[in-house]
Amino acid sequence: INEKTKLIWLNFPHMPTGAKADREKLKKLIDVAKEYNLILVNDNPYSTILTEDYFSIFQLEGAKEVCLELNSLSKSHNMAGWRIGWVSGKSELINSILKVKSNMDSGMFLPLQKAAVKALNMGEQWIEVVNKSYEERRVLAWEILDALHCEYDKESVGMFVWAKIPMGAGGAELFVEELLQRTNVFITPGFIFGSNGSEYIRISLCSSIELLHQSKNRITN
Repeated sequence: INEKTKLIWLNFPHMPTGAKADREKLKKLIDVAKEYNLILVNDNPYSTILTEDYFSIFQLEGAKEVCLELNSLSKSHNMAGWRIGWVSGKSELINSILKVKSNMDSGMFLPLQKAAVKALNMGEQWIEVVNKSYEERRVLAWEILDALHCEYDKESVGMFVWAKIPMGAGGAELFVEELLQRTNVFITPGFIFGSNGSEYIRISLCSSIELLHQSKNRITN
């Protein structure tokens, strides 16, 4: 970070690891943003998934001066592909975005907007129902990872489980390939998210209970 830096991009709760936001570190980044006159952006679509701590960067002191936050109905209300989301921040920053966006499109299809309004009016009850389903799937994901002798953090949030493969397994690519050949089960290798993920795998909780059960049975039998 220096005088040439214009923007810092964050993603908490984090994908793919499920890490929660560290408020103290984010406060320091807000101070850095002020010092260098740059923008801090938090991409926050997992804010309600498997957590009761609905975090927003705007909960932190000074964030309104230098931050923008993105969110989406894709994750919270199962509207993936509908491309409905929003950006929050002070009017000066929002107006800069609108100058660009107004030349890119002319508005979301009205029926989708009405569906989004309906979704947002469903309140906490919807979130509770969705998270109950994810919780059931996460237990199976943990059991699969236990069977594979992987390490994971039960405090992570979001709709994925990120896990470290056993030491000496030869890397995620080899680990996943051997599992696929042996059991016909494919698990996402972490290296596709960058070189830091070369010793990790990720299980999606978007998979059905039936599919997770089937995968577990293939791995353990």
